[in-house]
Amino acid sequence: MTRTNTEDIKRIMWVDDEIDMLRPHIMFLTERHYDVTPVSNGDDAIELCRQEHFDLVLLDEMMPGRDGLSTLAGISDIHPNLPVVMITKNEEERVMDEAIGHSIADYLIKPVNPTQILSACKRILDAKKIQEGWAVRDYITEFNKIQARMFQPMSWEDWIDIYRTLSEWDVEMDRYQDAGLKQTQHDQHRECNAQFGDFVEKYYLDWVHQDDGPLMSVDVVRECVAPHLSNSHRVCFIVIDCMRLDQWLMIEPLVAEYFTINRQYCFSILPTATPYSRNAIFSGLYPDEIAKIHPELWQKSARDESSRNRYERQFMDAQLDRLSIRLDPEPKYVKVLDVEEARTVSRKINSYYDVPLTSMVFNFVDNLAHGRSESEILQEIAPDEAGFRSLTRSWFQHSALFEIFRSLSRQNCTIVLTSDHGSVLGMRGTKAFGDRETSTNLRYKYGDHINCDKRHAMKIDHPEEYHLPVYTQSTNYIIAKEDYYFVYPTKFHEYQRQYQNSFQHGGISMEEMILPILTMHPKHAE
Repeated sequence: MTRTNTEDIKRIMWVDDEIDMLRPHIMFLTERHYDVTPVSNGDDAIELCRQEHFDLVLLDEMMPGRDGLSTLAGISDIHPNLPVVMITKNEEERVMDEAIGHSIADYLIKPVNPTQILSACKRILDAKKIQEGWAVRDYITEFNKIQARMFQPMSWEDWIDIYRTLSEWDVEMDRYQDAGLKQTQHDQHRECNAQFGDFVEKYYLDWVHQDDGPLMSVDVVRECVAPHLSNSHRVCFIVIDCMRLDQWLMIEPLVAEYFTINRQYCFSILPTATPYSRNAIFSGLYPDEIAKIHPELWQKSARDESSRNRYERQFMDAQLDRLSIRLDPEPKYVKVLDVEEARTVSRKINSYYDVPLTSMVFNFVDNLAHGRSESEILQEIAPDEAGFRSLTRSWFQHSALFEIFRSLSRQNCTIVLTSDHGSVLGMRGTKAFGDRETSTNLRYKYGDHINCDKRHAMKIDHPEEYHLPVYTQSTNYIIAKEDYYFVYPTKFHEYQRQYQNSFQHGGISMEEMILPILTMHPKHAE
């Protein structure tokens, strides 16, 4: 690696009572543009740390007078975050444990050659820069592959693969500071979502009427939960409301410590909103089919859409009955709307041990998305999608849900986890035209003779063909694509500013429609 900027040169202190014998090693590092300061004893090393800045310490463990471990403690008292590489002839496990207990950065056994030392220095001092350089090259390769695929006929499988790749790169790029690279990624996301919206508009009708389309919300229980029940497994089915794939990718490493994880994908039905998609999951039915069973759920005047999910337990029971699945004891259903309810479930989770199927809905991610729109503090903490991903991980890491996962990891239990829909960061307003009876949602609307700019939304003039409820002969739907949200012409600019940069759902985007389904088995069940 060639360094031309003196600010990039890293300073290394090498502490060894036989430092003169290490001159060839020091010259080797110097030729590779490391600035190495030799020190022959621990006392001088500690004093020098008080006076000067170093990026790394190479420390001999066996020295006369103040030994390596004592020197390490002294250095740590002055600069607790200064990385130290311990070098020793002693191969005793006790010494290794003690050094590691002091949070050393690396541990090398003598005799060491220059390449070993260089490798340790690179891992500690240059890893992020090297990784970022390789990430740029790898991303450019993936970027070009995606661009090439966009000019070819696409299938729903292709869109899953593209969205998975983009989401993985989103998470990867959160580690780096390259603003230009992140902007390129953002622009490609937007371009892909534009084509994805057109793709869904073209093929969605086929998906809901044919058997060769993707796994949809209505298929999740039948295809992903029921097979485990038929094999007499105990199953915990968890739906995290409004969780996107990139948010799951932030959570997955935490869960992977306790479970083996198999990931597959499904598509949310349209609109990608809780009353439609979550009811479809638990009932195995499309909204128009649900409306025939519970017409009161779809009263046109209903403004509180949360009330449309009050029959999930009954829907699940009826779906299991249609699938000829009989369970004893009967299945359990838990809806968790706030932190206190989550803690209660966490305390009681072991009492569900003999229940063959426990279904749980967690609303926190959805609450977080809505809360961000109303809280300046949350907007400061999560100003963009990267911040929202980080906030989601922080919540999960300290949540009762994670404690529930840890409890289930000690039991003989299969977990199937998914989401009803994701969310998209709404950035552009588009005009919607309707009367006072038109629904108020930002990403989709239904009513009589409603209209919009067809470049920005999918217009459904025959809802019954899309398995959507019909209220009058004039009922139609409009569903926003990309990152558009609907604003009425009256006070257009005022409401556009109000809702811009808020997380929304109900529309057509990869983030809202393409959802992970995780099947997890404990690694260390009792």
